[in-house]
Amino acid sequence: MNVLLVVLAFWLPGLVFGAAVRLRGWLLAAVAPLLTFGIVSLGVPVLGGLGIRWTTLDVALWTLVLSAVGFGLAHLVQRFTARRHPDWAEKDAAAAAPPRTLRQHLLIGAGVAAGSLVGVVTFLRGARGLNQVQQGWDAPFHANLVRWIAEHGDARPSTVGTIANLPNQTNYFYPDTYHALLALVFDKAGLAMMPTLNMAALTVVLCVPIGVAALCHVWRMPPLAVAAAAAVSASFTTFPYDSLWRGPLWPYVAGVAMIPAALALARLLLEPRGIAGPVAIGLGVAGLIGLHTSVAFVVVVYFLLILLAVLFRLERIDWRRSAPSLVATIVLAVVCGLPLALPSLYNAGGVTSAFWASEATVSGGLGETLTFSPMAAFPQWWIGVPALIGIGLLVRHRRMLWMVGAYVVLGVLFMFTVSIESPLIHTLTGVFYNDHYRIGALLPLAGAVAFGEFTDTAARWFARKAGGRLPNVAPATLTAVGVVLLVVVVGGLSRGGYVGRNAARLQLNYSGGPTVSNDEREAFSWLAAHTAPGEHVMNGKADGSVWMYALDGVQPVEWTFYGAEPDTPAGYLSVYLNDIDKYPHVRELLTDLKVRYVFVGKGMVTKDTKSGVGLDHLESGTGFKLVFRNPGASVYEIEGQQGVVTSGAAIGSAAGDGQ
Repeated sequence: MNVLLVVLAFWLPGLVFGAAVRLRGWLLAAVAPLLTFGIVSLGVPVLGGLGIRWTTLDVALWTLVLSAVGFGLAHLVQRFTARRHPDWAEKDAAAAAPPRTLRQHLLIGAGVAAGSLVGVVTFLRGARGLNQVQQGWDAPFHANLVRWIAEHGDARPSTVGTIANLPNQTNYFYPDTYHALLALVFDKAGLAMMPTLNMAALTVVLCVPIGVAALCHVWRMPPLAVAAAAAVSASFTTFPYDSLWRGPLWPYVAGVAMIPAALALARLLLEPRGIAGPVAIGLGVAGLIGLHTSVAFVVVVYFLLILLAVLFRLERIDWRRSAPSLVATIVLAVVCGLPLALPSLYNAGGVTSAFWASEATVSGGLGETLTFSPMAAFPQWWIGVPALIGIGLLVRHRRMLWMVGAYVVLGVLFMFTVSIESPLIHTLTGVFYNDHYRIGALLPLAGAVAFGEFTDTAARWFARKAGGRLPNVAPATLTAVGVVLLVVVVGGLSRGGYVGRNAARLQLNYSGGPTVSNDEREAFSWLAAHTAPGEHVMNGKADGSVWMYALDGVQPVEWTFYGAEPDTPAGYLSVYLNDIDKYPHVRELLTDLKVRYVFVGKGMVTKDTKSGVGLDHLESGTGFKLVFRNPGASVYEIEGQQGVVTSGAAIGSAAGDGQ
């Protein structure tokens, strides 16, 4: 049950704040995680700057302070508005949500439950539970960052450079809101690292159906369309599953999962309701930037398209009523977001210079876009084609045309990114690391909304046709029959919402190796029992040893698969370690870092990534004593280094203890 702490961490702070500023219903339930990330994003620099430790209690108090301020502002604005504009109260009540019956709410809830079930089953099958290590390139960095924040009580990006092989570099930046939130629950009630990370990824998946439901609900889609969109939202391969196995891009996935909630809040700009819209959007912008800066750019595109829809009178707005909210939203978004975005300029060049080779032709990219199947060897016909038809139906019904516009803009961007290399394309996609997988992950949102529109239209069409032959049967019953037939056909042909296909994608990096095997995890545990606080273990950059800190609290010399720069102690040791008797500087560096042990693993992160030559042939060199070995890992004790740690560590044992 301790994994439920992660779910509470995602929802509880946001629910408290959202309720305080008078958000209610599906909207509150959907935006709560987004508000939570906003609370964390703002709390990181504020609490860190005040010298307050990053702990669960302090963040809880920070949440209560923000919520109290929000509640007070909401109360004052409501009283002011009631006094100056008594006629607006009725409009505010109407803006809270479209009128729905209990049956319609239950239908929407069923859609959310179906989508959530698909997501849970897919993830647990693909990840093989919650304890498996994700074998991807980025996973150990995210894991190390969570433990670092939890142990040091400071989540400011400028304090975490060590885990990126950049110790004491105070201008280092990486958006760490996602990690700061998980650091609050890691190691609580026995919650270990992998259950924390995997449950967080699963919780992000759960945010998608309810976010899509709230989005479609507040933008006035029919209840059946809302339910169908939510039900299918967790079935697209490109999001969230491709970004969960490849990378993994955990913070980016979380950011993209928050987009539906942010767009649901945008409705409050057209139909204001007190301060809920400006405050929630401002806080949400902070959350998105803190998760991944690129996601904020995506939301800006959506908001600009909504603005165009308003200007062309495709969406209604009372400018006199909305003007104060629009101004307040812009001001709060800048105030909350700009201080978080500016530090990202540190690594802007590294982000925009990333390069991923094209993987399709222009026609192939077009096909992947039209079937909502980016980066797929075989299209998802059974949800892609209905979704494409739904795009046409959205246009025909003049409903959420800004979503159609976003599909066109993002689809064209993906199509060219995956098929063409040019300076212009690289400039437009630089904020996404020029990565077509990341851009492709933005298309399923429109696909889910369009699939919902298709389902509602098809069911109504069936009810009309069948009603002519069965006049004594209620239209609602015929509509339900149409939905059941559609579920049977689409669900059957897609084999339960592509659960098997998507689970197989996740399993690509939840395979028990080769990067981090059970043998290597056993060696990490041995090192944890034989090292003291402050001690480092010499290791290679290419094997699973960069995980030893995240999993067992043992600090490595090499922290990432990229490896340290050659002019650093870690870089020097990676080249000259096995020449310890030849170069005195080797021992000097080992002593400075308090290194007694060397870890050598067999599994490598990629076939082409190699550890430094200084770790080669230790078994035949002088000065290295084998103290632990199993089929997948070896640990050597460096002779003459026993005295670098004065207390707290066990004495090295003889080789063979790991067998």
